[in-house]
Amino acid sequence: MKKYAFLVSLFFFGLTQLAHAQLKIGYVDSDTIMDKLPDAQDAQQKLDALIKDWQTELNKLEKNWKDKYDDYEKRKLIMSDQTRAETEAELVKLEEKMNDYRQKKFGTNGELFQKQDELMKPIQNRVFDAIKKVAEEQDLDFVFDRSGDVLFLYAKDKYDITNLVLQKLK
Repeated sequence: MKKYAFLVSLFFFGLTQLAHAQLKIGYVDSDTIMDKLPDAQDAQQKLDALIKDWQTELNKLEKNWKDKYDDYEKRKLIMSDQTRAETEAELVKLEEKMNDYRQKKFGTNGELFQKQDELMKPIQNRVFDAIKKVAEEQDLDFVFDRSGDVLFLYAKDKYDITNLVLQKLK
């Protein structure tokens, strides 16, 4: 029983020592890092160009569908049943083509998602490596990203390691 009491008291002593240890915390603003990193800017420009091209193509498909639909609406009363059915089928096919294109390019597993992963993953890995190196050099216990979901109501500037990470990336 004395052995058990000794182990429990030793355990609680260890916990209190950990509680009194001073933590070193740093934070970064990953949005600032990505804004100032030329590789990230280049990747974003490539993505923006792709998005613009794909959006232009999607707009053409939408305009084509709208023009045909407007024409159909104007003439549907004078169309034969067969012509009306063929036109409606064509409109459905155009709408499916438009939705397929949108999903293929902008969907959850679409080309945009894949291209973002391809272009941004190496950059993000470099940033994370630089953050880790700075944190180890500064002997930090934690590093938070204040541009994400973590909200800082107050933080001393001396703990901001954003510029050190940017220097590591140069």
